[in-house]
Amino acid sequence: MNLVERAKNIILSPAKEWDVIKGESMTIADMFMKYAVILAAIPAVAGFIGYVVIGMSFGGLGTFRWPLGTALVWAILSYVLTLAGTFLLGFIIDALAPTFGCAKDLPAAMKIAVFSYTPAWVAGVLNIIPALSVLVILASLYALYLMYMGLQKIKEPAKDKLVPYFVVSIVALIVIYWLVGFLVSRIALGSMAGLAGGLRGF
Repeated sequence: MNLVERAKNIILSPAKEWDVIKGESMTIADMFMKYAVILAAIPAVAGFIGYVVIGMSFGGLGTFRWPLGTALVWAILSYVLTLAGTFLLGFIIDALAPTFGCAKDLPAAMKIAVFSYTPAWVAGVLNIIPALSVLVILASLYALYLMYMGLQKIKEPAKDKLVPYFVVSIVALIVIYWLVGFLVSRIALGSMAGLAGGLRGF
């Protein structure tokens, strides 16, 4: 698996790439070690640089930059918990499969969780300019579309069960990434930022 080609293709030609992914034999370890652990580092590293070096401008009030230690803790926690959240999402997608008429297949479910989140990870480079971080949220919306297509192509539920399966998976995704954001901000930034961080987690 070529990481750059996979990331480019899943973003630009997802229908074709999901067919390719479906036919590939990959272990969960391969998906994480050769793909997720690399791409998930992009938003964490970019955010670390952005919050420490660039900072947030507040007009006449000046520019606020995070202390180095705070930013480092934030970046490490964001990275580790995002990977854990991705694994948990794949596990939930697989656990839900029988409810929607699909066979349980954990590696297949992990394909959906890992590869659908590609645009959000790639767009995470924009965190290097904190003011542009809102664009990462837009990329996350495209990740939802990729997840929908992945469920359709990889898990192949009946047509009348695809949308319910997708909706329940979205709920799981929102809860997981809200929790990730909440925990990261609570630990790295303190209790005052906990709620705000949770809202940014997704």
